[in-house]
Amino acid sequence: MAQLSNKIKEYCKANGVSNVNFLNDVKLQDDSNGQGAYIKEWNLNIAQPTDAQLASYETAANTAEANAQVDAARRQAYGSWGDQLDEIYHDIEAWKTRIQGIKDNNPKS
Repeated sequence: MAQLSNKIKEYCKANGVSNVNFLNDVKLQDDSNGQGAYIKEWNLNIAQPTDAQLASYETAANTAEANAQVDAARRQAYGSWGDQLDEIYHDIEAWKTRIQGIKDNNPKS
């Protein structure tokens, strides 16, 4: 199940808001009563979504979360920019092969 924050991001993206600040724009709260997180405060100039509207973004949010994990795995495998530039300088074809292998082993949804 996707996190509420990611469903909110997907809802906002679909409604023309590309960046959501969860300290000012939207404040979430979880009272630890087993009900989970909820929107405590909504300060965006688009309508606050209903639970049903947020539920409709479950698949998109799951995909975004999975792709974020893939991105993290790829970043770690790529190594630093400095090391990559040195690798490119010495043998760009070997670098291309290595990077393609990382992408093949960590496909996005």
